[in-house]
Amino acid sequence: MLSTAGLWYEWHGPADGEVLILSPGMGGSASYWAPNLSGLSERYRVLLYDHRGTGRSDRALPGQVSIDTMAEDVLDLMLELGIRHPHFIGHALGGLIGLQIELTHADLGKLVIINGWAELDPWFERCFEIRLELLHKSGPAAYVRAQPAFLYPADWISRNLARLDAEAEQQVAHFPPIANVEKRIAAARTFQLWHDVTGPILAITALDDMLVPPSRSRALAAQLPLATLAEMKWGGHACNVTDPDTFNRLVLDFLGS
Repeated sequence: MLSTAGLWYEWHGPADGEVLILSPGMGGSASYWAPNLSGLSERYRVLLYDHRGTGRSDRALPGQVSIDTMAEDVLDLMLELGIRHPHFIGHALGGLIGLQIELTHADLGKLVIINGWAELDPWFERCFEIRLELLHKSGPAAYVRAQPAFLYPADWISRNLARLDAEAEQQVAHFPPIANVEKRIAAARTFQLWHDVTGPILAITALDDMLVPPSRSRALAAQLPLATLAEMKWGGHACNVTDPDTFNRLVLDFLGS
């Protein structure tokens, strides 16, 4: 369903459940959460959405895009749907959006951040540069084809090549304008958390994340007064996809505590 502001959203789970918003990372598509949806929507009223400029949402982006403008999109959607104090799970860029909402409006219940950061790591910065170079010199197909190397452990990739090839075909067919990707990456690169967020937070990191080093989640958790750190031994940057059972258990235990 399309909101009045142009964001695609969809509901899952019991109508009387506590609202849980899931915000994807750089890809921006609600489909990212498919491996987690059944487990999380048994109890919670799960709200999925596509980030502006991606997926089924309005593809037009303003001249300047920041984590704050992405957070405002979520706040506008919450206002339109009459949502107050939802729980929020964000993957990487999506986690930064959750931090920004809590920082500026303190309007969330519990916040889960997957492989996030308070300040960009030098290696992650270089990965952004590599991805942009691929996009500019080789095009969207090469950009999409390279993504699994950043997101998943190598052995998981080998076992799931057919699945990843099918997903890549769809991603290339619906690839956003290159300018949108550039603006979204720029927003992630410039984000810095200057102030403490005082709400309850679970920072999840995967020890084999080859994109965002686990030290970034540790530093983030250490900076936040009510943050808890959970370290998954395996799973890569997209650990909620590769090991959904462990991820869902961590999240449900935290939200239910």
